[in-house]
Amino acid sequence: MDLLGIHHVTAISANIRDNHRFYTRTLGMRLVKRSVNQDDVSAYHLFYADAKGSPGTDLTFFDWPVARETRGNNSISRTNLRVAGREALEWWSGHLRELGVAAREIEERDARLSLDLEDAEGQRISLVDDDGAGLANPWAQSPVPAASQIRGLGPIMLSVPTLTGTQDILERVMNMRPVRQYAHVDDPRDTVHVYEMGPGGAGAELHVAVQSGLAPARQGAGGVHHVAFRTPDADYDAWAEHLRAQRIPNSGKVDRFWFRSLYFREPNGILFEIASDGPGFAVDEAEDRLGETVVLPPFLEQHRAEIVANLKPID
Repeated sequence: MDLLGIHHVTAISANIRDNHRFYTRTLGMRLVKRSVNQDDVSAYHLFYADAKGSPGTDLTFFDWPVARETRGNNSISRTNLRVAGREALEWWSGHLRELGVAAREIEERDARLSLDLEDAEGQRISLVDDDGAGLANPWAQSPVPAASQIRGLGPIMLSVPTLTGTQDILERVMNMRPVRQYAHVDDPRDTVHVYEMGPGGAGAELHVAVQSGLAPARQGAGGVHHVAFRTPDADYDAWAEHLRAQRIPNSGKVDRFWFRSLYFREPNGILFEIASDGPGFAVDEAEDRLGETVVLPPFLEQHRAEIVANLKPID
């Protein structure tokens, strides 16, 4: 059983209307699913992705009125989004500067060109050059030119105080491969360990920064809630049995309707999810109408009127 790469990342916003505007109009991603947190139906759960909502392209947000994240260890500290080539990164550098978005200069990191930025809530994002590898599904209505659009998720970075426990979970339980190391951009004394899954490449890497000098993070707006890893649909049940056999405390099977999930925490408390590729976001909406209306999984449909009445407009 090999994981295929990153499935999605779910983060937290305390200002979901501005969040929607930033990720669709500034970053040019498509809102492919407008729903609610299935465990807290008072909150939106918005899914931004490529034109088709493909697995591995999905950056999602919970709408929670919470304080800002306190940055630190035991956290998911940066989300990379893939773009194709230096020209795309140079377009983004000018675009972000023109809009007044906080961003660094383009630089080489781990043998890839990257551009670091933050949204208004301090969500840490990097645009990373993936050399145009693999398929892309540009969104025709994006304000970003097709050649420069975000193609999907890239490497996800964790910050941990020590590597040992995390390493055990990644290698022994999740079958990831350690492939290289590099110095952390914020403190070269800290080492980032790179693990790859399945075919490898920018969309199938987890980067683990060992930063022993940091205090533990406190989760909040501008932070990441969890990271999910892709499994083929046919392997989902086997992953559930594998976690049980390895005596990893976990959620058991959870049907999210658009995919099926398994949740567990690595030794530093960071929440991991293993998610199936299917059935996908087009199971309940036509592909050309994705994200236009509030969509609920079947078990919540009987409460639609009450749920929708409590949601604020975001358009």
